[in-house]
Amino acid sequence: MKKIFFLAIVMIACYTSAQIKLTGIVKDSIGNPLEMANMLAINQKDNKVDSYGFTDAFGNYKLNLKKNANYIIKASYVGMKTGQLKLSTKEANIKKDIVLLFDNTLDEVEIISKMPVTVKGDTIVYNADSFKSGTEKKLGDVLKKLPGVEVNDEGEIQVEGKTVSKVMVEGKDFFDGDSKLATKNIPANAIDKVEVLKNHSEVRQMSRVTDNEDNIVINLKLKEGKKNFWFGEVSAGVGMATEDSRYIVHPKLFYYSPKYSLNLITDFNNIGEVPFTRRDYFKFTGGFRGAGGRGTGFDVASSDIGFLTLRNNRAKEIESRFGAVNFSYSPKKNWDLSGFGIYSGSEVDMEENTIRNYINENVDASILPPFDATNPNSVRFINTEEINSVSKQRSDLGLLKLSSSYRPNNDNQFDYDVFAKISNQEEIQSLNSTRTYLNDADESIPIHQLSSQNPYSISQNLNYYYTLNESNIFALEAQYLWQNEDPFYNAELENLSFFNVLGLVDESPVPFDVSQNKRVKTNKLDAKLDYFYVINPKSNLNITLGTTVSDQQFNSNIFQVLENGTTNSISNINSNNDVNYTFDDYYAGLHYKFITGIFTFNQGFTVHQYSAKNTQLGSVFDNSFTKLLPDASIKVALKKSETLRLNYSQQVSFTDINRVAEGFVFNNYNRLYSGNRELESSLSHNVNLSYFSFNMFNYTNIFASVNYSNLIDAVKGLTTFNGVDQVSTSINSIFPDETISANANFQKSYRKFKVTVGGNVGYSVSNNLFFNRFTNENENRKSNSFTQAYRTRFSTNFREFPNFDVGYNVSINRYDQGGIINTFTTHSPFVNFDAFITRDLIFNTKYTYNNYRNQSETLNDFSFWDADLTYQKKDSNWEYKMMVTNILDTKSLNQDSSNTIFNSSSAYIIQPRYITFSVKYNL
Repeated sequence: MKKIFFLAIVMIACYTSAQIKLTGIVKDSIGNPLEMANMLAINQKDNKVDSYGFTDAFGNYKLNLKKNANYIIKASYVGMKTGQLKLSTKEANIKKDIVLLFDNTLDEVEIISKMPVTVKGDTIVYNADSFKSGTEKKLGDVLKKLPGVEVNDEGEIQVEGKTVSKVMVEGKDFFDGDSKLATKNIPANAIDKVEVLKNHSEVRQMSRVTDNEDNIVINLKLKEGKKNFWFGEVSAGVGMATEDSRYIVHPKLFYYSPKYSLNLITDFNNIGEVPFTRRDYFKFTGGFRGAGGRGTGFDVASSDIGFLTLRNNRAKEIESRFGAVNFSYSPKKNWDLSGFGIYSGSEVDMEENTIRNYINENVDASILPPFDATNPNSVRFINTEEINSVSKQRSDLGLLKLSSSYRPNNDNQFDYDVFAKISNQEEIQSLNSTRTYLNDADESIPIHQLSSQNPYSISQNLNYYYTLNESNIFALEAQYLWQNEDPFYNAELENLSFFNVLGLVDESPVPFDVSQNKRVKTNKLDAKLDYFYVINPKSNLNITLGTTVSDQQFNSNIFQVLENGTTNSISNINSNNDVNYTFDDYYAGLHYKFITGIFTFNQGFTVHQYSAKNTQLGSVFDNSFTKLLPDASIKVALKKSETLRLNYSQQVSFTDINRVAEGFVFNNYNRLYSGNRELESSLSHNVNLSYFSFNMFNYTNIFASVNYSNLIDAVKGLTTFNGVDQVSTSINSIFPDETISANANFQKSYRKFKVTVGGNVGYSVSNNLFFNRFTNENENRKSNSFTQAYRTRFSTNFREFPNFDVGYNVSINRYDQGGIINTFTTHSPFVNFDAFITRDLIFNTKYTYNNYRNQSETLNDFSFWDADLTYQKKDSNWEYKMMVTNILDTKSLNQDSSNTIFNSSSAYIIQPRYITFSVKYNL
């Protein structure tokens, strides 16, 4: 690592020492400085761009030029004639001012086509070839090199710290609602320009009156040879691992024309590359946005048992099947049809070793009475638990979306979408739980669990936008959700302390074989009508009328399979659920937005009439009330590309049916949950302060934000322990929870280098109630966590030299649970390297070292090292690749977590080292 840093510094020194600086001021004909004028330096020797830039707020520019060279310097600005001068550099810096003349012909086309980066209003356009070194294979490889753009490990694109909501190609949606499929699959050599569209609005007439600051879209412009022709790639490969073989088949095809487009992506492999995970499936929105009332939080929660999730897409074994198709078609100029279908199947083997240190109820072990199994009032107090688990997961996931957008004229737009999700999932898990008790002998218990579900949902979206005239705009938005969930759970275990609570038959020493069926049906409608009165170009009034209505049914039952094979259906009323839950929110809002100088104010309020009603156990509980919720936003435009924003809002949050159903349900083998029908809503106060600067004069990109939340009457768990077993319910806490977090990122780009420094800090205070069976009283346990994550990265982007991407990440998690403090720290330096060994041979390698420790000792050192060698002759469509994954044959990775019940540290087994050989044909 030290050698790489030293080599990078030497390369920087050599590169910068061979340059001089050209500076000056760009003005108009009457002497006013021009901010964000485009600057370009073209080397007359090869007619290539050697340097580019933009003027700052005072018209200053700066270009780095080679010594002893001849240049044409061009300056352009919207509404001005392009300025041009010729100069020859020597050994000294040069200063030249440039004056631009007014011209309505807008002759900036030539300079814009050559500029690596141009800024036009809220759109940043990157010339992709200006940032490519030749080793890039996918869109994500290109985006990582663009100033102000980041791509995380999940394939999500972030600009200015905000997640990109949509990727388009030639103005057509590419799998709306996800950016991962774009970054991982679109070929890098097909991309001509990358357009970052900030403050993007899907509806032209709404862009004047709505706040779209967090809505960022990327549109890709294709090279001329990729339009009206099929392009893509077909790849296949085989490999070897320690004990078995590997394979990969990965065809993908793309077609774009002005009238229609078609994208086909497939991926079949067992090398651990997960094209679409369960996490991707559940967070995939299909582009749907919540239409609920401002200030209300009511989300339909998932009622599944909860499968184990992959750690960074890693597991002991992963076999994936994936197929996706995306299309768009324009029958008329004013009518667009689009949609996609996605299938993802996988078989995953997982193995994990976990140590849990339980946070006991402030008991003195020396005075505890010994546990008496024959006494139902005797209590066990657990100290630690070691869990060794082996799991097999199988999942088949499907998504389907169809969309229509019709614009008969500039004053009308009608949109309709239907989005369906369906899945079939199963997890079989075998565990061995070794437990150490404070007042009882240690024990080791084998446990077998089965979880399965086959849920589906259909969402429909209907929007109509109408502009009566320049002063009056109407918007009708409605969403309807129909959802059905049917999770099934089975557990076989020897010791179940709450068997008598459920009404089970004790057949000791025969293990308990207990199962649970659940079904949750949801119908939910969100609808609102917005009226905007445009007072003048700098102010408007917004009146909103809307509603959210939801109806849910919850049914569950527990049954037991006895030793003789018969089924014992539990008739205990506490072990069954038959619940109906309705939620209604009718609201009206008034907001006023105006601009004065550099300030934009948007403030107002919404009045809500709420009703949350559940029917169960032969009676009805109704929680109805009226609430006024204010909100405000202040935006300060310090410069064209520098803003400061302060937001305040109040939100009333409601639970859904899963927390009000009072019959017992299994969370897992050692935890029962019983809801509380008398739960009330919670109220939160939220404050956000954010800062953004994108300075193209000195190529710096800065964003920072601070968030504060105060949660009142939060819904909390009330848990009763008996050893490792827990029985919990939910109540409204009288103690408020507080969270404050901050994040910042600084990035400075040069033509050949990019430096990034950033971090996140969070501090939270939460309160949870527990029933202390030692004192027979409820007690509040206050806990707090302080989490820190810091990251640094240095990247190069040479065409002739090898390129490095080196960095250092540190995470520090400190948990204080009732006075018991645990701190976990992970140090993760990394290096990525790519280079042309010959003109046709490319070498890539990635290495990450991880040191994972608690406050007293190192718990684990683990490293990941991958490398590949690619051969492709110039102008050939064939590509050959050899890849080695997990070269060091690392066995596991670590992860820590903490809650109000226990602190845990886990070792997670991952795939072994393997080698694959693949062949790819590029269309």
